[in-house]
Order: sequence, then structure tokens, then C-alpha cells
Amino acid sequence: MRTDKMRIGLSTRRVGYHIAAWRHPSVNPGGQESLAFFVENARLAEQGKLDFIFLADGLGIVAHDFPPGSLSHSNENVEFEPLTLLSALAPLTRHVGLIATASTTYDEPFHIARRYASLDHLSGGRAGWNVVTSWSELEALNFNREQHLDKDVRYERAREFVQVVLGLWNSWEADAFLHDKATGRFFDDAKLNVLNHKGKHFQVRGPLSVSRTPQGRPVVVHAGVSEPGREIAAAYADLFYTNDYDIEHAKGFYADIKRRLPAHGRSPDDIKILPGVQIFTAPTRAEARDKFEELQGLIDPVVGISVLCNLLGDFSKADPDGPIPDVALTLRTSNAEKTIAMARAEGLTVRQLYQRIGGKAGIRQIIGTPSEVVDDLVTWFEGRACDGFNICPSHSPENVRDFVEHIVPELQGRGLFRTEYEGTTMRENLGLPAFTPRI
Repeated sequence: MRTDKMRIGLSTRRVGYHIAAWRHPSVNPGGQESLAFFVENARLAEQGKLDFIFLADGLGIVAHDFPPGSLSHSNENVEFEPLTLLSALAPLTRHVGLIATASTTYDEPFHIARRYASLDHLSGGRAGWNVVTSWSELEALNFNREQHLDKDVRYERAREFVQVVLGLWNSWEADAFLHDKATGRFFDDAKLNVLNHKGKHFQVRGPLSVSRTPQGRPVVVHAGVSEPGREIAAAYADLFYTNDYDIEHAKGFYADIKRRLPAHGRSPDDIKILPGVQIFTAPTRAEARDKFEELQGLIDPVVGISVLCNLLGDFSKADPDGPIPDVALTLRTSNAEKTIAMARAEGLTVRQLYQRIGGKAGIRQIIGTPSEVVDDLVTWFEGRACDGFNICPSHSPENVRDFVEHIVPELQGRGLFRTEYEGTTMRENLGLPAFTPRI
């Protein structure tokens, strides 16, 4: 039996993670470019005592218009730059952590170190950086490149990038700034650390033009599950975001990450592993299922078929209510082959297949009463498949409100989740150790 509490965050990208989210009657279809929309989500997160809000991001919009016309039916095209948005939310919130994604592929370490250190100060110690490597050619084309960097190069660059950022965050000791008007000393020069980094990918002198932050340094988040990604997380990350469907696989992943930490001078408790989950809940299972089916019915056929074309093969001429056609697989992967075989074995129509794939958006879904949902969450938590969850709402704010008003009280009633914030910084609320300078 675990004695620690679940750690729970809210992912708030666009107006929800379901591909039909923007069409739901309760949703403002322009919400992803509305500050008021994000303020409502952030305040709901604080009402539920959640640890953080999390903004995923990419550096290019979807440009795959196949079948022709499908692109104009999707809302995956405009969204705020996340750090700008979180800076606007900082003074409008008090407790919830503020995590934003930024790429190590198309930015510079000094920029990232300065921006996130600034957000940590502006928010009183609630900033977090989700470290990603950019991988798509659509992103490369926006940054003077014809192709994206090779995977090994991306991760090699990412590791050095993180090292430089951590070094820059250590530019000033916590008590370096004296602000002594009588003596005229603004800071103690003995407590200034000049980085002077010279590596394969970066040469950065420093120091950072922002003092040590309220958390010591912002929280570092990672999500790469490849071998290089796991090593970066084990060495430097405080949170690890995953998308796992299978509990046994999740347990193996959890154990693998935790066992790596001692080699980096860290304790297994120094990192929290949070898989994404999407929840549909109501007083009865039938009502929860109805909420799910309502969204499924709103998936535009041209968008649903475009999902299949992108992931599996050319479904452009398929009848949505017809059987799965013979297609040449776009990606000849075992997963694509298994998906087609599963659809045929179950006798799924094209519509049923795109509803199953597109509706999930790669996220595990739970549909049930609050008690049933929490039973599922507890199985993963107690089974050490995770340390908590990153909630990925189907549509906002309604689905967020359902979680806060129905799931959070059930978790609190079972003693699994806080009833009040424990500290003033995100690091304290996540139960992470106090920051000690280490690169």
C-alpha cells in the first residue's frame, strides 16, 4: 500500500484532445485563441487542487490535406505560443504549476533558460519546462531546413542543451543579490558562477541575466521513451509524461526509469511518472457512455478518413459505412498491420475504425462512474505503473469540470489526493526534493 499521494496535472492543448472537440455544443470553437478560455481551465485546475496545467506544443501546423479538403475541417492549426500564454495566466492563478513545451531542436539554451527562469519568478515558483526534440519535416521547413535532424543527432543535441540550461540556471547563488544601498553593492561577486560551456553543439559563456528562481530552478519534464530519451529523463527530469495503454507495459517502463536514477546520483522518488488519461464520467455508466458517444458522433467523416490515411493507408475512396477496404499501408509497421487485422476480425466499418482511432488521440480512455474511474486509477497507482496522471480532457471546459467535480472528491474521500496545496511552489506540491545545484 502506497503512502504517498497521486500527482495530477491537466493538459490543456487547444479546446480538447478529441478530434471533434471543437464541434461539441458546450465548446467555444475559437477557445484555443481566447485567454478567457484558458483562465477558466486554469481556475478549474486550482479548484481541484491539481498540481499543474501542461501545454503541449509544436512548431508547425498540420499540412496533410488528404483527402483533399480534410485540412479545412480540422482545428489543429492555430494555438497560442505556450510560454506567452502561461505568463498571462501567472498573475491570474496562485497555486497551480505552469508547464510549457519548448524544443531543443530549433531554439538556443540561453533563450530557454531566460524565459523559464523569468516565468518562475513571475509565478512565484510555478514554472516547468517540457523538454522535446522536434522531429517532423513540417517543423524543419519553418526553420531554414529541408529535413529534420537525424534522431541520434537530435537527442545528442538535446542532452547537451539541457546541461547548458541547467548550468545557466546555476549562474547565481540564492543569496547573491545584496541590494545594499549603504555600501553600494548590488550583488556579491563571489556568488556569481560563469558557465563557460564549450561543447559539440553549443558554446555559451553565461551568466544568465535572471537570478536564481524561487524553486531553485524550474521543474524539468520529459516524454521521450527511446533509450536516449530515458537516459535524459533519468539524469535531469523531475516529471516524465507517458502515453501507455497497457498496465503491464507501464509497470515495466516505470521500473526501468526508476532503476536508472541511482546511477545519476538521484533517488527513485526524484522523478514522478504520469501517463496521460482521458476520462468520461457521470453518475451512471450509461450517462458516461452517452457523453463519449456524443463526441464520437461529431467526428467529421472527412477528418476521420484523413486520420486513417495518415496512419494506415489510402482510405480516401472508402465508404464510411462500408467494410475495411484493401489498402497499401502507408507505414508497414506491425502496429498498422495489427490495426487492420483487428478491424477486419471485429467486422468494423470504416467509420467505426476512425472513431476508435481518432477519438482516442493516442490517449488511454476510461468511461464510467466516479467510483469505477477511480478504481481504475488506483489499480495503476497501487500497482506502481505510475505516480499519478496527466488528465487530457476530451473537450474543455466541460470535461475538465466533470473531473474536478466528480473524480477529485472521490480521490480525496479515499485519501489518495490532497485537499489543500502543501506548499507555495510546484516543486513542493509535487513532493520533489529541494533543488540542489548539480549538472
